[in-house]
Amino acid sequence: MYRSHTCGELRVSHVGETVTLAGWVAKSRVMGSSMAFVDIRDRYGITQLAFNEAYSKELLEKASTLGREFVIQATGKVAERSAKNGQLETGDIEIVVESLTILNESKTPPFTIEAETDGGDDIRMQYRYLDLRRDVVRKNLELRHNLAQSIRAYLSNQQFLEVETPVLIKSTPEGARDFVVPSRMNKGQWYALPQSPQTFKQLLMVSGFDRYFQIVKCFRDEDLRADRQPEFTQIDCEMSFVEREDIIQTFEGMMKQLFADVKGITFGDFPRMSYADAMKYYGSDKPDIRFGMPFVELKAPGNSLDVVSGKDFVVFDNAEAVVGICATGAAVYTRKQIDALIEYVKRPQIGATGIIYCRVEADGSLKSSVDKFYDADALLKWKEAMNAQPGDLMLIMAGGLDKTRKQLNELRLFVGSDLGLRNPHDFKPLWVVDFPLLEWDEDHNRFHAMHHPFTSPLPEDRELMTYDPGKVRANAYDLVINGVEIGGGSIRIFDKQLQSEMFDLLGFTKEDAQYQFGFLMNAFEYGAPPHGGLALGFDRLCSMLGCSDSIRDFIAFPKNNSGRDVMIDAPSTLSAAQLKELEL
Repeated sequence: MYRSHTCGELRVSHVGETVTLAGWVAKSRVMGSSMAFVDIRDRYGITQLAFNEAYSKELLEKASTLGREFVIQATGKVAERSAKNGQLETGDIEIVVESLTILNESKTPPFTIEAETDGGDDIRMQYRYLDLRRDVVRKNLELRHNLAQSIRAYLSNQQFLEVETPVLIKSTPEGARDFVVPSRMNKGQWYALPQSPQTFKQLLMVSGFDRYFQIVKCFRDEDLRADRQPEFTQIDCEMSFVEREDIIQTFEGMMKQLFADVKGITFGDFPRMSYADAMKYYGSDKPDIRFGMPFVELKAPGNSLDVVSGKDFVVFDNAEAVVGICATGAAVYTRKQIDALIEYVKRPQIGATGIIYCRVEADGSLKSSVDKFYDADALLKWKEAMNAQPGDLMLIMAGGLDKTRKQLNELRLFVGSDLGLRNPHDFKPLWVVDFPLLEWDEDHNRFHAMHHPFTSPLPEDRELMTYDPGKVRANAYDLVINGVEIGGGSIRIFDKQLQSEMFDLLGFTKEDAQYQFGFLMNAFEYGAPPHGGLALGFDRLCSMLGCSDSIRDFIAFPKNNSGRDVMIDAPSTLSAAQLKELEL
């Protein structure tokens, strides 16, 4: 055996035992010509090796030749340390080395393999196999493993079956762009990599499997961000003979168990919010409810309240909507801080022209950036509408309703972060429900599915599909935690006639629908049960529970922001012979 124990296992109870450890040299400290200490590391921890001239001058000399990341094997007796290290679990003991073998030498790593490394993102991704030796990265992957184990245990106990679905499938034009794979044996034809196993899990319900899940790789050829990768992992689930409430209760239960198992946190019932309210009060279908600051409409279509018009301030008079937030305790913001907020919303990604603000001073008096147009009585109406208190700061934006809501959402999140209200260790989940079934595409003059073409309308909105489809709400639901969409799903269409109507609304010809989804439509003719499900982003869930903003921290070998794997240099070109064989 290369080792009798791991490098994180030994304690004072092992003192006097002869043990063998194997691992990598984390640090070495040569103390003159009489003593040396070497920290040996493996996945489980770090143990100190001790060498002294009195025991063996030859071993001491050999220890002094060890470089960082050399792979070594050491045998010796466990001894209690005189100077203990409380930061290590093995810090009460050391190994007095009796034999040392260098199993493999190592070049000097391009960055320090420690929690606080001197390596930037690019160099660490290039040498990811070294980065994975760092304790902080290893713990991220351990969390991912523990989460997967907990998910499988919960779903298995709920009678779900784990079923693998194909990776080489048929391309469809809906949703994000597909990654495609040429078929050598079928010249001129292509597979696609799945964006999700959606149609297959529905077919499994037609097959009578009743409850299915899969922790599955999915692929989308889309622009990347910190929470997106071209290949990502979903917790994909489907259930038969269920309504929306059954699915929400099942997976709310799973989330409660995950947080209890992984974080030791317990929750009551998750709150629910309609899509309409999420957009009205937060300007987002994934609101962060860790803090308040809901929107207040000082002027909006369909709202009888208008406390801003008629004062000759054209910005408000000409705006479709005037909406504000009240930042508690932020009246102390300096003009420089407010200017920073204005510059933030003027960024091209947000596209606002500015912010109107009004302070509520400690004595209750009001001071705004538009005092030229609004007297104290007019500002008092703002204060009352927004329920502002002494010490608060009212921040107001104006323009088109939808655009203003989205811009104010960005401002709200920025101010929330600035005020320290978005603690990553504070978790606030909720369900967002009653999404629009369809969204109108002005450029192509057609409807698109808000989720996907297989989402069922709410039963009470079914008739609207024939004469006012834009008002139809989906029988859908998203799980949101701390302003991040962790996942979502819907009750599916299981009736062939309704599915055909949906394809018609989405602009599919009968031929296109048959070509792309004929297999599913045909299956519905053989007794499809009522069914529904959801998919949760496993990478996002890992980063959420790990209190990180980036899913890359929880993926063993992630791509960079350009979708490249800089470690293996992919994507890459093909040889002329390969291209010829594929007729490309």
